[in-house]
Order: sequence, then C-alpha cells, then structure tokens
Amino acid sequence: MGPGKWEHVISKPVEDALTRVLGEPTTCPHGNPIPGSKYVEPDTRTLSEVRAGEPFTVTRITEELEFATGLLDFLEDNSLTPGRTGMVTKAGKEGSCSVSIDGHDVVIDSFTSRRILVEAT
Repeated sequence: MGPGKWEHVISKPVEDALTRVLGEPTTCPHGNPIPGSKYVEPDTRTLSEVRAGEPFTVTRITEELEFATGLLDFLEDNSLTPGRTGMVTKAGKEGSCSVSIDGHDVVIDSFTSRRILVEAT
C-alpha cells in the first residue's frame, strides 16, 4: 500500500488515536512532513551546500532517497539519519562530500548529498 492510502483504510477515530499514541508526530522517521500535521519547515539546506569544516545536523532524508534500493540501509548503517550531528570533512566537485558522523567517515555521492537536508549547528 503506497503512502497516503491509509486515510482510505482506517477510520477517523483510529487515526486520531494513533496520532495521540505516537505523540502527534509532524514527520515520518526520515523527517518528511506528514500531510495534515502541524509541520513547520526548519531552515535547511542540502548537505551538498555545506562547506568543509562546517558542522551540520541531519533533518530530513527526502522521499526520493527512501525509494532508492539499499540507500536507506547505507544511510542508517552510517548514522546519516535525522537528529544526528556531523561535520563535512571534504567538499567534492558537483556536490559529493565526505563527512564524519558518530565515528563514521563516509563518502557521499552528489545524487545523495543533494537530497539530504541539514541544519547548520
């Protein structure tokens, strides 16, 4: 079942109960807004825009990356998930970069770095 289809499967009381139990989340675990929530967009930029030596906090893994085969596992295995803080150690050409995050040194291609949203820390 694709995203956005649950509204056709569960009743409004069940939806309200789930929202209460989950603490009224405004995003999914990857930081993407939940439609109809009270989501407020933070001041973010893409990881590809962060310069070498700058710290960052991951805020969102865009939906495009959620559907790329094996990419979420790679990001999770290397601590590149919302709420984690790291530093760009090398900014490469066309948006690729190297980061240090939670003891991991990770090389990220430009496709991926342009789809990870971060906040300056």
